[in-house]
This record gives sequence, C-alpha cells and structure tokens, in this order.
Amino acid sequence: MFDPCPHPRVFALPPGADFPRALVDGLRGRCAHLPPHALAQVHLVVNTRRMERRITTLFDADPASLLPRISLVTDLSALGLPTYLPTAVPPLRRRLELVQLITRLLDQQPDLAARASIFDLSDSLAALIDEMQGEGVAPDTIRKLDVTDLSGHWARAQQFIAIAERYLGAAEGALDVQARQRRIVETLIADWQAAPPPHPVILAGSTGSRGTTMLLMEAVARLPQGAVVLPGFDFDQPGHVWSELGDALTAEDHPQYRFARLMEQLSLSPDQIRRWSDLPAPCPARNRLVSLALRPAPVTDAWMTEGPRLQALDTATQDITLVEAPSPRDEALAIALRLRQAAEDGQTAALITPDRMLTRQVGSALDRWNILPDDSAGLPLQLSPPGRFLRHVAGLFASRLDGEALLTLLKHPLCHSGPGRNEHLLHARDLELDLRRNGPPFPEAKDLANFAARRDVPTEWAHWVAECFCDQTASGTLPLSEWVMRLRQLAETVSAGSTGQSGTLWEQKAGQEALAIVNALEDEAPHGGYMSARDFADLLGGLLSTGEVRDRDAPYPGIMIWGTLEARVMGADLLILGGLNEGSWPEAPAPDPWLNRRMRHDAGLLLPERRIGLSAHDFQQAIGAAEVWLTRAKRSDDAETVPSRWLNRLTNLLQGLPDQGGDVALAEMRARGQGWLTWAQALEDAPRVDPAPRPSPRPPVAARPRQLSVTEIKKLIRDPYAIYARHVLRLKPLDPLVQAPDALLRGIVIHEILESFVKDSLLDSALLSRENFLKRAAALLDELVAWPTARALWLARLERVADAFLAAEMERRADGGPVGFEVRMNRRLDGLDFTLIGRADRVDMTGRGSLCIYDYKTGTPPSERQQAKFDKQLLIEAALAEEGGFEGLDPSPVARAVFIGMGGSYKEVAAPLTEEPPARVWAELHQLIAAYFEPDQGFTARRMLHKDTDFGDYDHLARFGEWDRTATPLPEDLT
Repeated sequence: MFDPCPHPRVFALPPGADFPRALVDGLRGRCAHLPPHALAQVHLVVNTRRMERRITTLFDADPASLLPRISLVTDLSALGLPTYLPTAVPPLRRRLELVQLITRLLDQQPDLAARASIFDLSDSLAALIDEMQGEGVAPDTIRKLDVTDLSGHWARAQQFIAIAERYLGAAEGALDVQARQRRIVETLIADWQAAPPPHPVILAGSTGSRGTTMLLMEAVARLPQGAVVLPGFDFDQPGHVWSELGDALTAEDHPQYRFARLMEQLSLSPDQIRRWSDLPAPCPARNRLVSLALRPAPVTDAWMTEGPRLQALDTATQDITLVEAPSPRDEALAIALRLRQAAEDGQTAALITPDRMLTRQVGSALDRWNILPDDSAGLPLQLSPPGRFLRHVAGLFASRLDGEALLTLLKHPLCHSGPGRNEHLLHARDLELDLRRNGPPFPEAKDLANFAARRDVPTEWAHWVAECFCDQTASGTLPLSEWVMRLRQLAETVSAGSTGQSGTLWEQKAGQEALAIVNALEDEAPHGGYMSARDFADLLGGLLSTGEVRDRDAPYPGIMIWGTLEARVMGADLLILGGLNEGSWPEAPAPDPWLNRRMRHDAGLLLPERRIGLSAHDFQQAIGAAEVWLTRAKRSDDAETVPSRWLNRLTNLLQGLPDQGGDVALAEMRARGQGWLTWAQALEDAPRVDPAPRPSPRPPVAARPRQLSVTEIKKLIRDPYAIYARHVLRLKPLDPLVQAPDALLRGIVIHEILESFVKDSLLDSALLSRENFLKRAAALLDELVAWPTARALWLARLERVADAFLAAEMERRADGGPVGFEVRMNRRLDGLDFTLIGRADRVDMTGRGSLCIYDYKTGTPPSERQQAKFDKQLLIEAALAEEGGFEGLDPSPVARAVFIGMGGSYKEVAAPLTEEPPARVWAELHQLIAAYFEPDQGFTARRMLHKDTDFGDYDHLARFGEWDRTATPLPEDLT
C-alpha cells in the first residue's frame, strides 16, 4: 500500500475535516489499484468504539468490499498479544488494596489526613500509579526529585507515595491495566524490530497525549508498511511557531503541542507531514484565522505582522454564529431551538461541551418537542433507578431508619416490583399519611404492627416491611464480602416484595450494568478487608458513579450530544460548541495532592495543562466544521463569567482587523446569535396574568365555624383567613414527613415534664428540689425525644432555668396550690350559636378561694400590650373562669393569670387583668364573634400579623406574595 519512505510515515487531516469519512476515502483510494483482498489485509487501530462503529457504517454504505481489520488502541490483542502476559489486575481490586494500605497508614499516623478522605486519597493515588505506569516513570525517579523548598509537604506526601512504591514492587507478577498495556507495546516494538508485519498497520485518530500511546504511534510510523494519521493537524502554522512548542512548561496548553512532540520524537519536520486524502477542509480561510488566533503566548505578536495578511474574513466567519446569552437557561434554549431546526431540516447536528449541566438543560428543552438526543455520556449509573435503589438500600446499614428513608424506598419503582405492586403502593400511601400524623420519627417493627392493626393493612405486608427495613443498622466493621452479601440479599428481597416472587431489579440495561458492578464487587471483596457501614455505602456510591447507561436505539436520529473526545473524530453538518467559559471549557486543572507542576515536569509525568491542551485541540478541530455555533452564558450563579481563552483570542483578533472587515464579521456573528436568542426569549414569553387580589371571603353564615379554641381567637384576630381555610374549607396542613425536634415538640415535652414534676411534688414536698426536677426531666426526655442531640440541648436549657423555676414554684405554693392540670374549658356564648373550648395548662386556688391561671411557654411570652390587643389567651381564660367555663370548678374570681416562660431564661409575664377586666374581655369577645356572623364580614387574609415576616399555613392558598399588606382586601360572597 505504501511506497518506501526514508523517514517515519505520518499523515494528517486538517481541522474540521470529517475524520472517519476522510480516513475511509483515503484507504479506498490507496487500495483502488490493488487486488480486492488488499483492503482486508489492512489493520486499522482507532481510539474509540464510537469511531470504530462510524467507520464500519461508512464502509457498509459504500459499494461492497472486504473490510479492514479494526481494533482499539486500548485493546492490542489483534496486533499480536504476548501469550506469557497474565491478564490485568482489575482496577477495583487495586482500589480496594490501596484503601487497606492507606487505612493502615492513617491508623499509625492519624495526623497525616482525615479518615473521611480515605477513598479520595486512594483514587488519587491510583491515578498517580496509572500515570507512572503509562509514562514509564519509576518510583525511584519520584524519590530523587529536588524538594528543597517543600520539605514539610513532601515529607507527608512521601508517606503515601511510599505506598505506591510498595504496591508497584509487589505487583511485578500481577500487572495493572496501564502497566500491562505498556508491557504489550514494548513487547510489540521488540517483535516488530525483529520481524515487522508485512501488512499495512495504520493508527488513526489519536493525538498521543499518553506516553504508552505515543510509544505505539512512534513504532507504527517506523514500520515498513505502517502509518499514523493525525486528526486536526494545523497545516497553516509556520515552521518557526512549531519550533516554539518544544518546552512543555510553556507550550503544553497549545492545541498542536502533542504533534510537535511526536515530530520531535520521530525527527520529522512539519513539511514531512503529508495529507492523508485530498478531501479539503470545510473552510480553509477559517482554519487560517483560528491558527493565528491560537498562536502560543510568546509569539502572539504575530497578530501584528500576519494579521493584516489574512484574507477572506467574511468567508471564514459567514457560517459561524456567536451566541452570548444572558444566562445558562437562555443559552440552552437557543441551542435547543437550533437543534430542533436541524431535526426539521434533516441536518445532522451535535452539541459539544464538557458542561454536563448545560447538556441536561438542553435535553430538557428538547423534550418539549419529543426529541431525545443521542448523548454519548449517557445517564450516570448512580442516577439510574437501579443505582439510586442500591444506594438507598446501602444507606439502611449506615443510618437509623426514619420515615423519609422508609418512604423513599417503598415508593421507588423497583421496590415490590413483582406481583401486587398496586396494592403495595396503596399501603405505602396509607403508611405515609399515618407516619405524618402519628409518627414516630424512627419507625420500628412494633410501630408498623400497630399501623397495620389501625388501618386494616395485611399483616404479611407489614411483616415484610418490618423484616426488610427495620433493625438493618450495623455498628462496627464487617468484611467487605459480608456487606456485599447483605446488600444483594436485601436489595433482591425488597425488589421482590411481600409475595416472595422475583422483582425487576436486574432487568434492562441499567439493571444489568448495576448487576455487573455488584458481581465485580463480590468477586474482589476478599481484597477489601473490613470496613464500616458508612464506608461501604461511600464505596458503593463511588463505584456506581463510574458506570453509565446508554440506549443507542432510543434517541432521535441525527441529533447528538458529544463529549470532546467524540468531537475529535466524528463529523456532523452542524457543530455547536457550548459552554465556552473559563472553568467549563477549558476545565480548571484538578488539584494534585502529591506533586506540583515543576516536580511533574522533572519526573516526566503529565502536566496539569495537558487537559487544557487537549481541549484546545478539540476546539480547533470542531470550529473548523462546515457550520459552527459558539455559545456561552454571560452570567452564571449570579456572577459574571469569563469567556473561554480561545473565544477571547478569536474575538480580539477579529476586532483588531478592521481594515479586513474583522469587526464587521464579528458583529454579524453576534447578530446571528442574537436572532436566535430573541426567538428563545419569545418561546419563554408568557401572557401577563394579573396578580391575585388579597382575599376576604364571605361564606354563608350557616357555614361559618360554630366552635373555636381559646388559642384560635388570636388567629381570628390576626389572620381570619386561616380560620376560614381550616374550619370552612376544612383544609389541614399536611404534617412533615421528616420529623424534627422542633418548637412544637419541645413545647409538648416541657409541658409534660412540668406537669409530671408538679403533680409528684404535691404528694411529697421533699421532691420539690433541683435534683428531682432534672432527674424527672432526663427520664421524660429519654422517653419522648428520639434525638440525642435535642435531648442534651433541652436538658441543658432546663438546667439553666431550674433554680429560678423552683424558687417561683415555692412562692406559688405559699398561697394555695394546684387544683387542676389540663383543665377543660367549654362555654357557650349567650345569644350566639357558638362555643368556646380549650384547656388550661394549670389552675391554682389561693387561700381566699380565687383562681390563678398559669400557661407554660417555651418560646417568648407575649408582652402585656400584645395580650391587651391580640394575644388574649390568658385574658379569655380568666373570663371563662369567672363565667364558669372551667369543668370541675365553680365560677370564681381570678387573682392572676401568668405566662411562665421556660425558654433560654426563666420569665413570668402576667396578664393585664386590671387594665383588661374579665367582664370587658368577655363582652369584647362576644362582639368579635358576633361580627363574624354578619353576612358582610369577610375573613381577610393576614389582617393584623405581628410582622411581615410571619408566615402562616395558608399563605400559599391566599396567594400571598402576589399582594402585600398594603393591598385592599377584595370581599367575595360565597354560596
């Protein structure tokens, strides 16, 4: 196929060329004069599975012929795998072994790092080992680095790098994937030097960014019938610029650096790189423009000398659209609109971006037109139904079961996925309502049995729930194999359901991927040692995050989302380069906990700028396509963004070339983008809807409430709409599923403590002591509060107020004592069909026969002025007492009514009985209730709230926010 050549054989294609199409055309052209079987003798090595499929598809679409052998650069078995090499050690096994080594090191030296970072450290160390093996760097090279100025950090890092050294030394007979790949390449090179293959070997599509791949490319290029085909080679870059790309420290981030390094290794000059085919670049003028824009920083002065010689800038930019959106959402909508247009016109279009948030937003926008793009990244396995299900099941081992965790799993689509799922969902809904209403916050088996008895739920279902979910928490450490066995058994049992038949957990692609990870974890578990439940859950989540689920048959044909790797070697009619902001494209280099930039360079490892250079090459390759969109958002997360350095260079160069029309070309690029942004904003434009008025409903008098509690009178005064919603509409707020130690629970518990303590001390005054008070408080907190932290905090608060409360209690006992606790109140208002009800926390009687009413408050008690106007609870209770509204007590005068504050400090606030005598309060109450029995009296929303920041349970129903307290209420007669 190839004529003899005095130098290594390297071909290339210009940026923007459809690489697979040009590769196939070049192969056919070189075999056109050869026998038919010549093509079948060609061995083609490509860098991705997707490129392999595309090449096969292109051959299938052409006239019938024999196909070349195609293999991946990561699978070199087809090139002649040495039979004596063992199979590679699975990466999971290495990760587990490193976790064990790091755990032992931290056990010996806890100050080196936090234990929570064990898995992150093991992953980072595994990546360093991979890199050392891929680049052929020995541990001894790392140890000999000059670290004069980094002694403190280096001493700590050496502790971990020593683990890598011991691991590499112990792994001589069991090679990792990278070490085995390099060993294969080295063996192939030795075999080829002795007996080169007689058939053509072509390595195509790789840039040689890793050391092992570069070795292979050099070897293939030197074969008598070997060739390397480079993607996106800049034929327009002058020779003196190529010579500036020799130093990795200054040139690693340039798009052509890897090609310069390859030419240096092969002793080639740029003019010895030949074109693989005659297929021209879609826009040579644009390639020249981009080549100049991306010149290395030390030689950007070439803009001044070479810029004026650039021609045809209008041709170079006429098919470029620049979208500078106000926000990421506007950017995603504009992209989605263009992709929809491409689908309608039959174009193939691809969005290229490393920003996964942007791809999700675009996918969501396309969903309105039922367009599912072919996303090369797929769905992360951890976010798929099986991935989420397994993570939730593993969480049962690490945390105490609460209502949220229980309902999350019971409602999961893979829970009880066998027969009887409809009945299961019905029971799960009933259980949710019961847990919201009755608790407890941490359900146990007995609570589920009580629920089944109350709601007539089958005992088999309740027993299955209790068996699967209760008492799964495990303390201490267990072997990893034990954790995996527990996970698999429990997950399959939960998926099967109460009928005992098999579920659908391991079905479909996502289930099969999850099963493969569980099986791999099961196989490698003996290497994992012992770990806690939380560590196991973290390990499982990390493993699931490495998987992905794709369905190539489902997406809309011709609409694609690619990562930057696919963009290097794929072609489409329209390419959209999205998310062109610094930090997104290019991504910021990840921090390296082991070696700084200079140390990496001296050791022969990859520099952090490597990824930036690869992203730069991806950009140069993609922007050379026939039609290109460049998009970015000007703001993100309420902050200004910085344009990508390459986009910045391109726009700055165009602005600096007004004589050639560069500024006009740039303005036209932006104008085209603005047109699509205008359409995207029109798509989001919604007709104006007038805000809702402030409601003041007037229901029929017969429908108005005929009974309220004493505490609801305050709400009737401050927020009448809440009374209307609760008693007329009969709407009750749904209790939260995630129960917490809130103010309501604290109030109930403190009431119970005080009532129990005071009752006991009535029988034996010796019990009226600090020790007994705190002892009783601790006992009831243990019984009634399920949260240890809340118990400790509330007990500490009681300790602070205990002395003041006991002193005040002794003063209260000096003149009488309690005659009732939780005393019922019930009194009908004369002349009105209305009853007032309630309970008084505590009622004492003095020696003179008058009553003292006490109400315990765990919050701030209302002031006397607030009680006089709004918070009339104690004033109304005093009036009820004098009207004979207390059950079991005769009408009696009230000597005092007091709020006893048990918050952060002890405080008593008396009701202003002198300024607001009970008789007047009773008359005013009668007047208030009578007013709301008038047909023209509306229940106005938020009539007299204390503060604008106070929120009620029914504010959403009243559409508060569309109006404020300055709005005039709108009465509405209801029938």
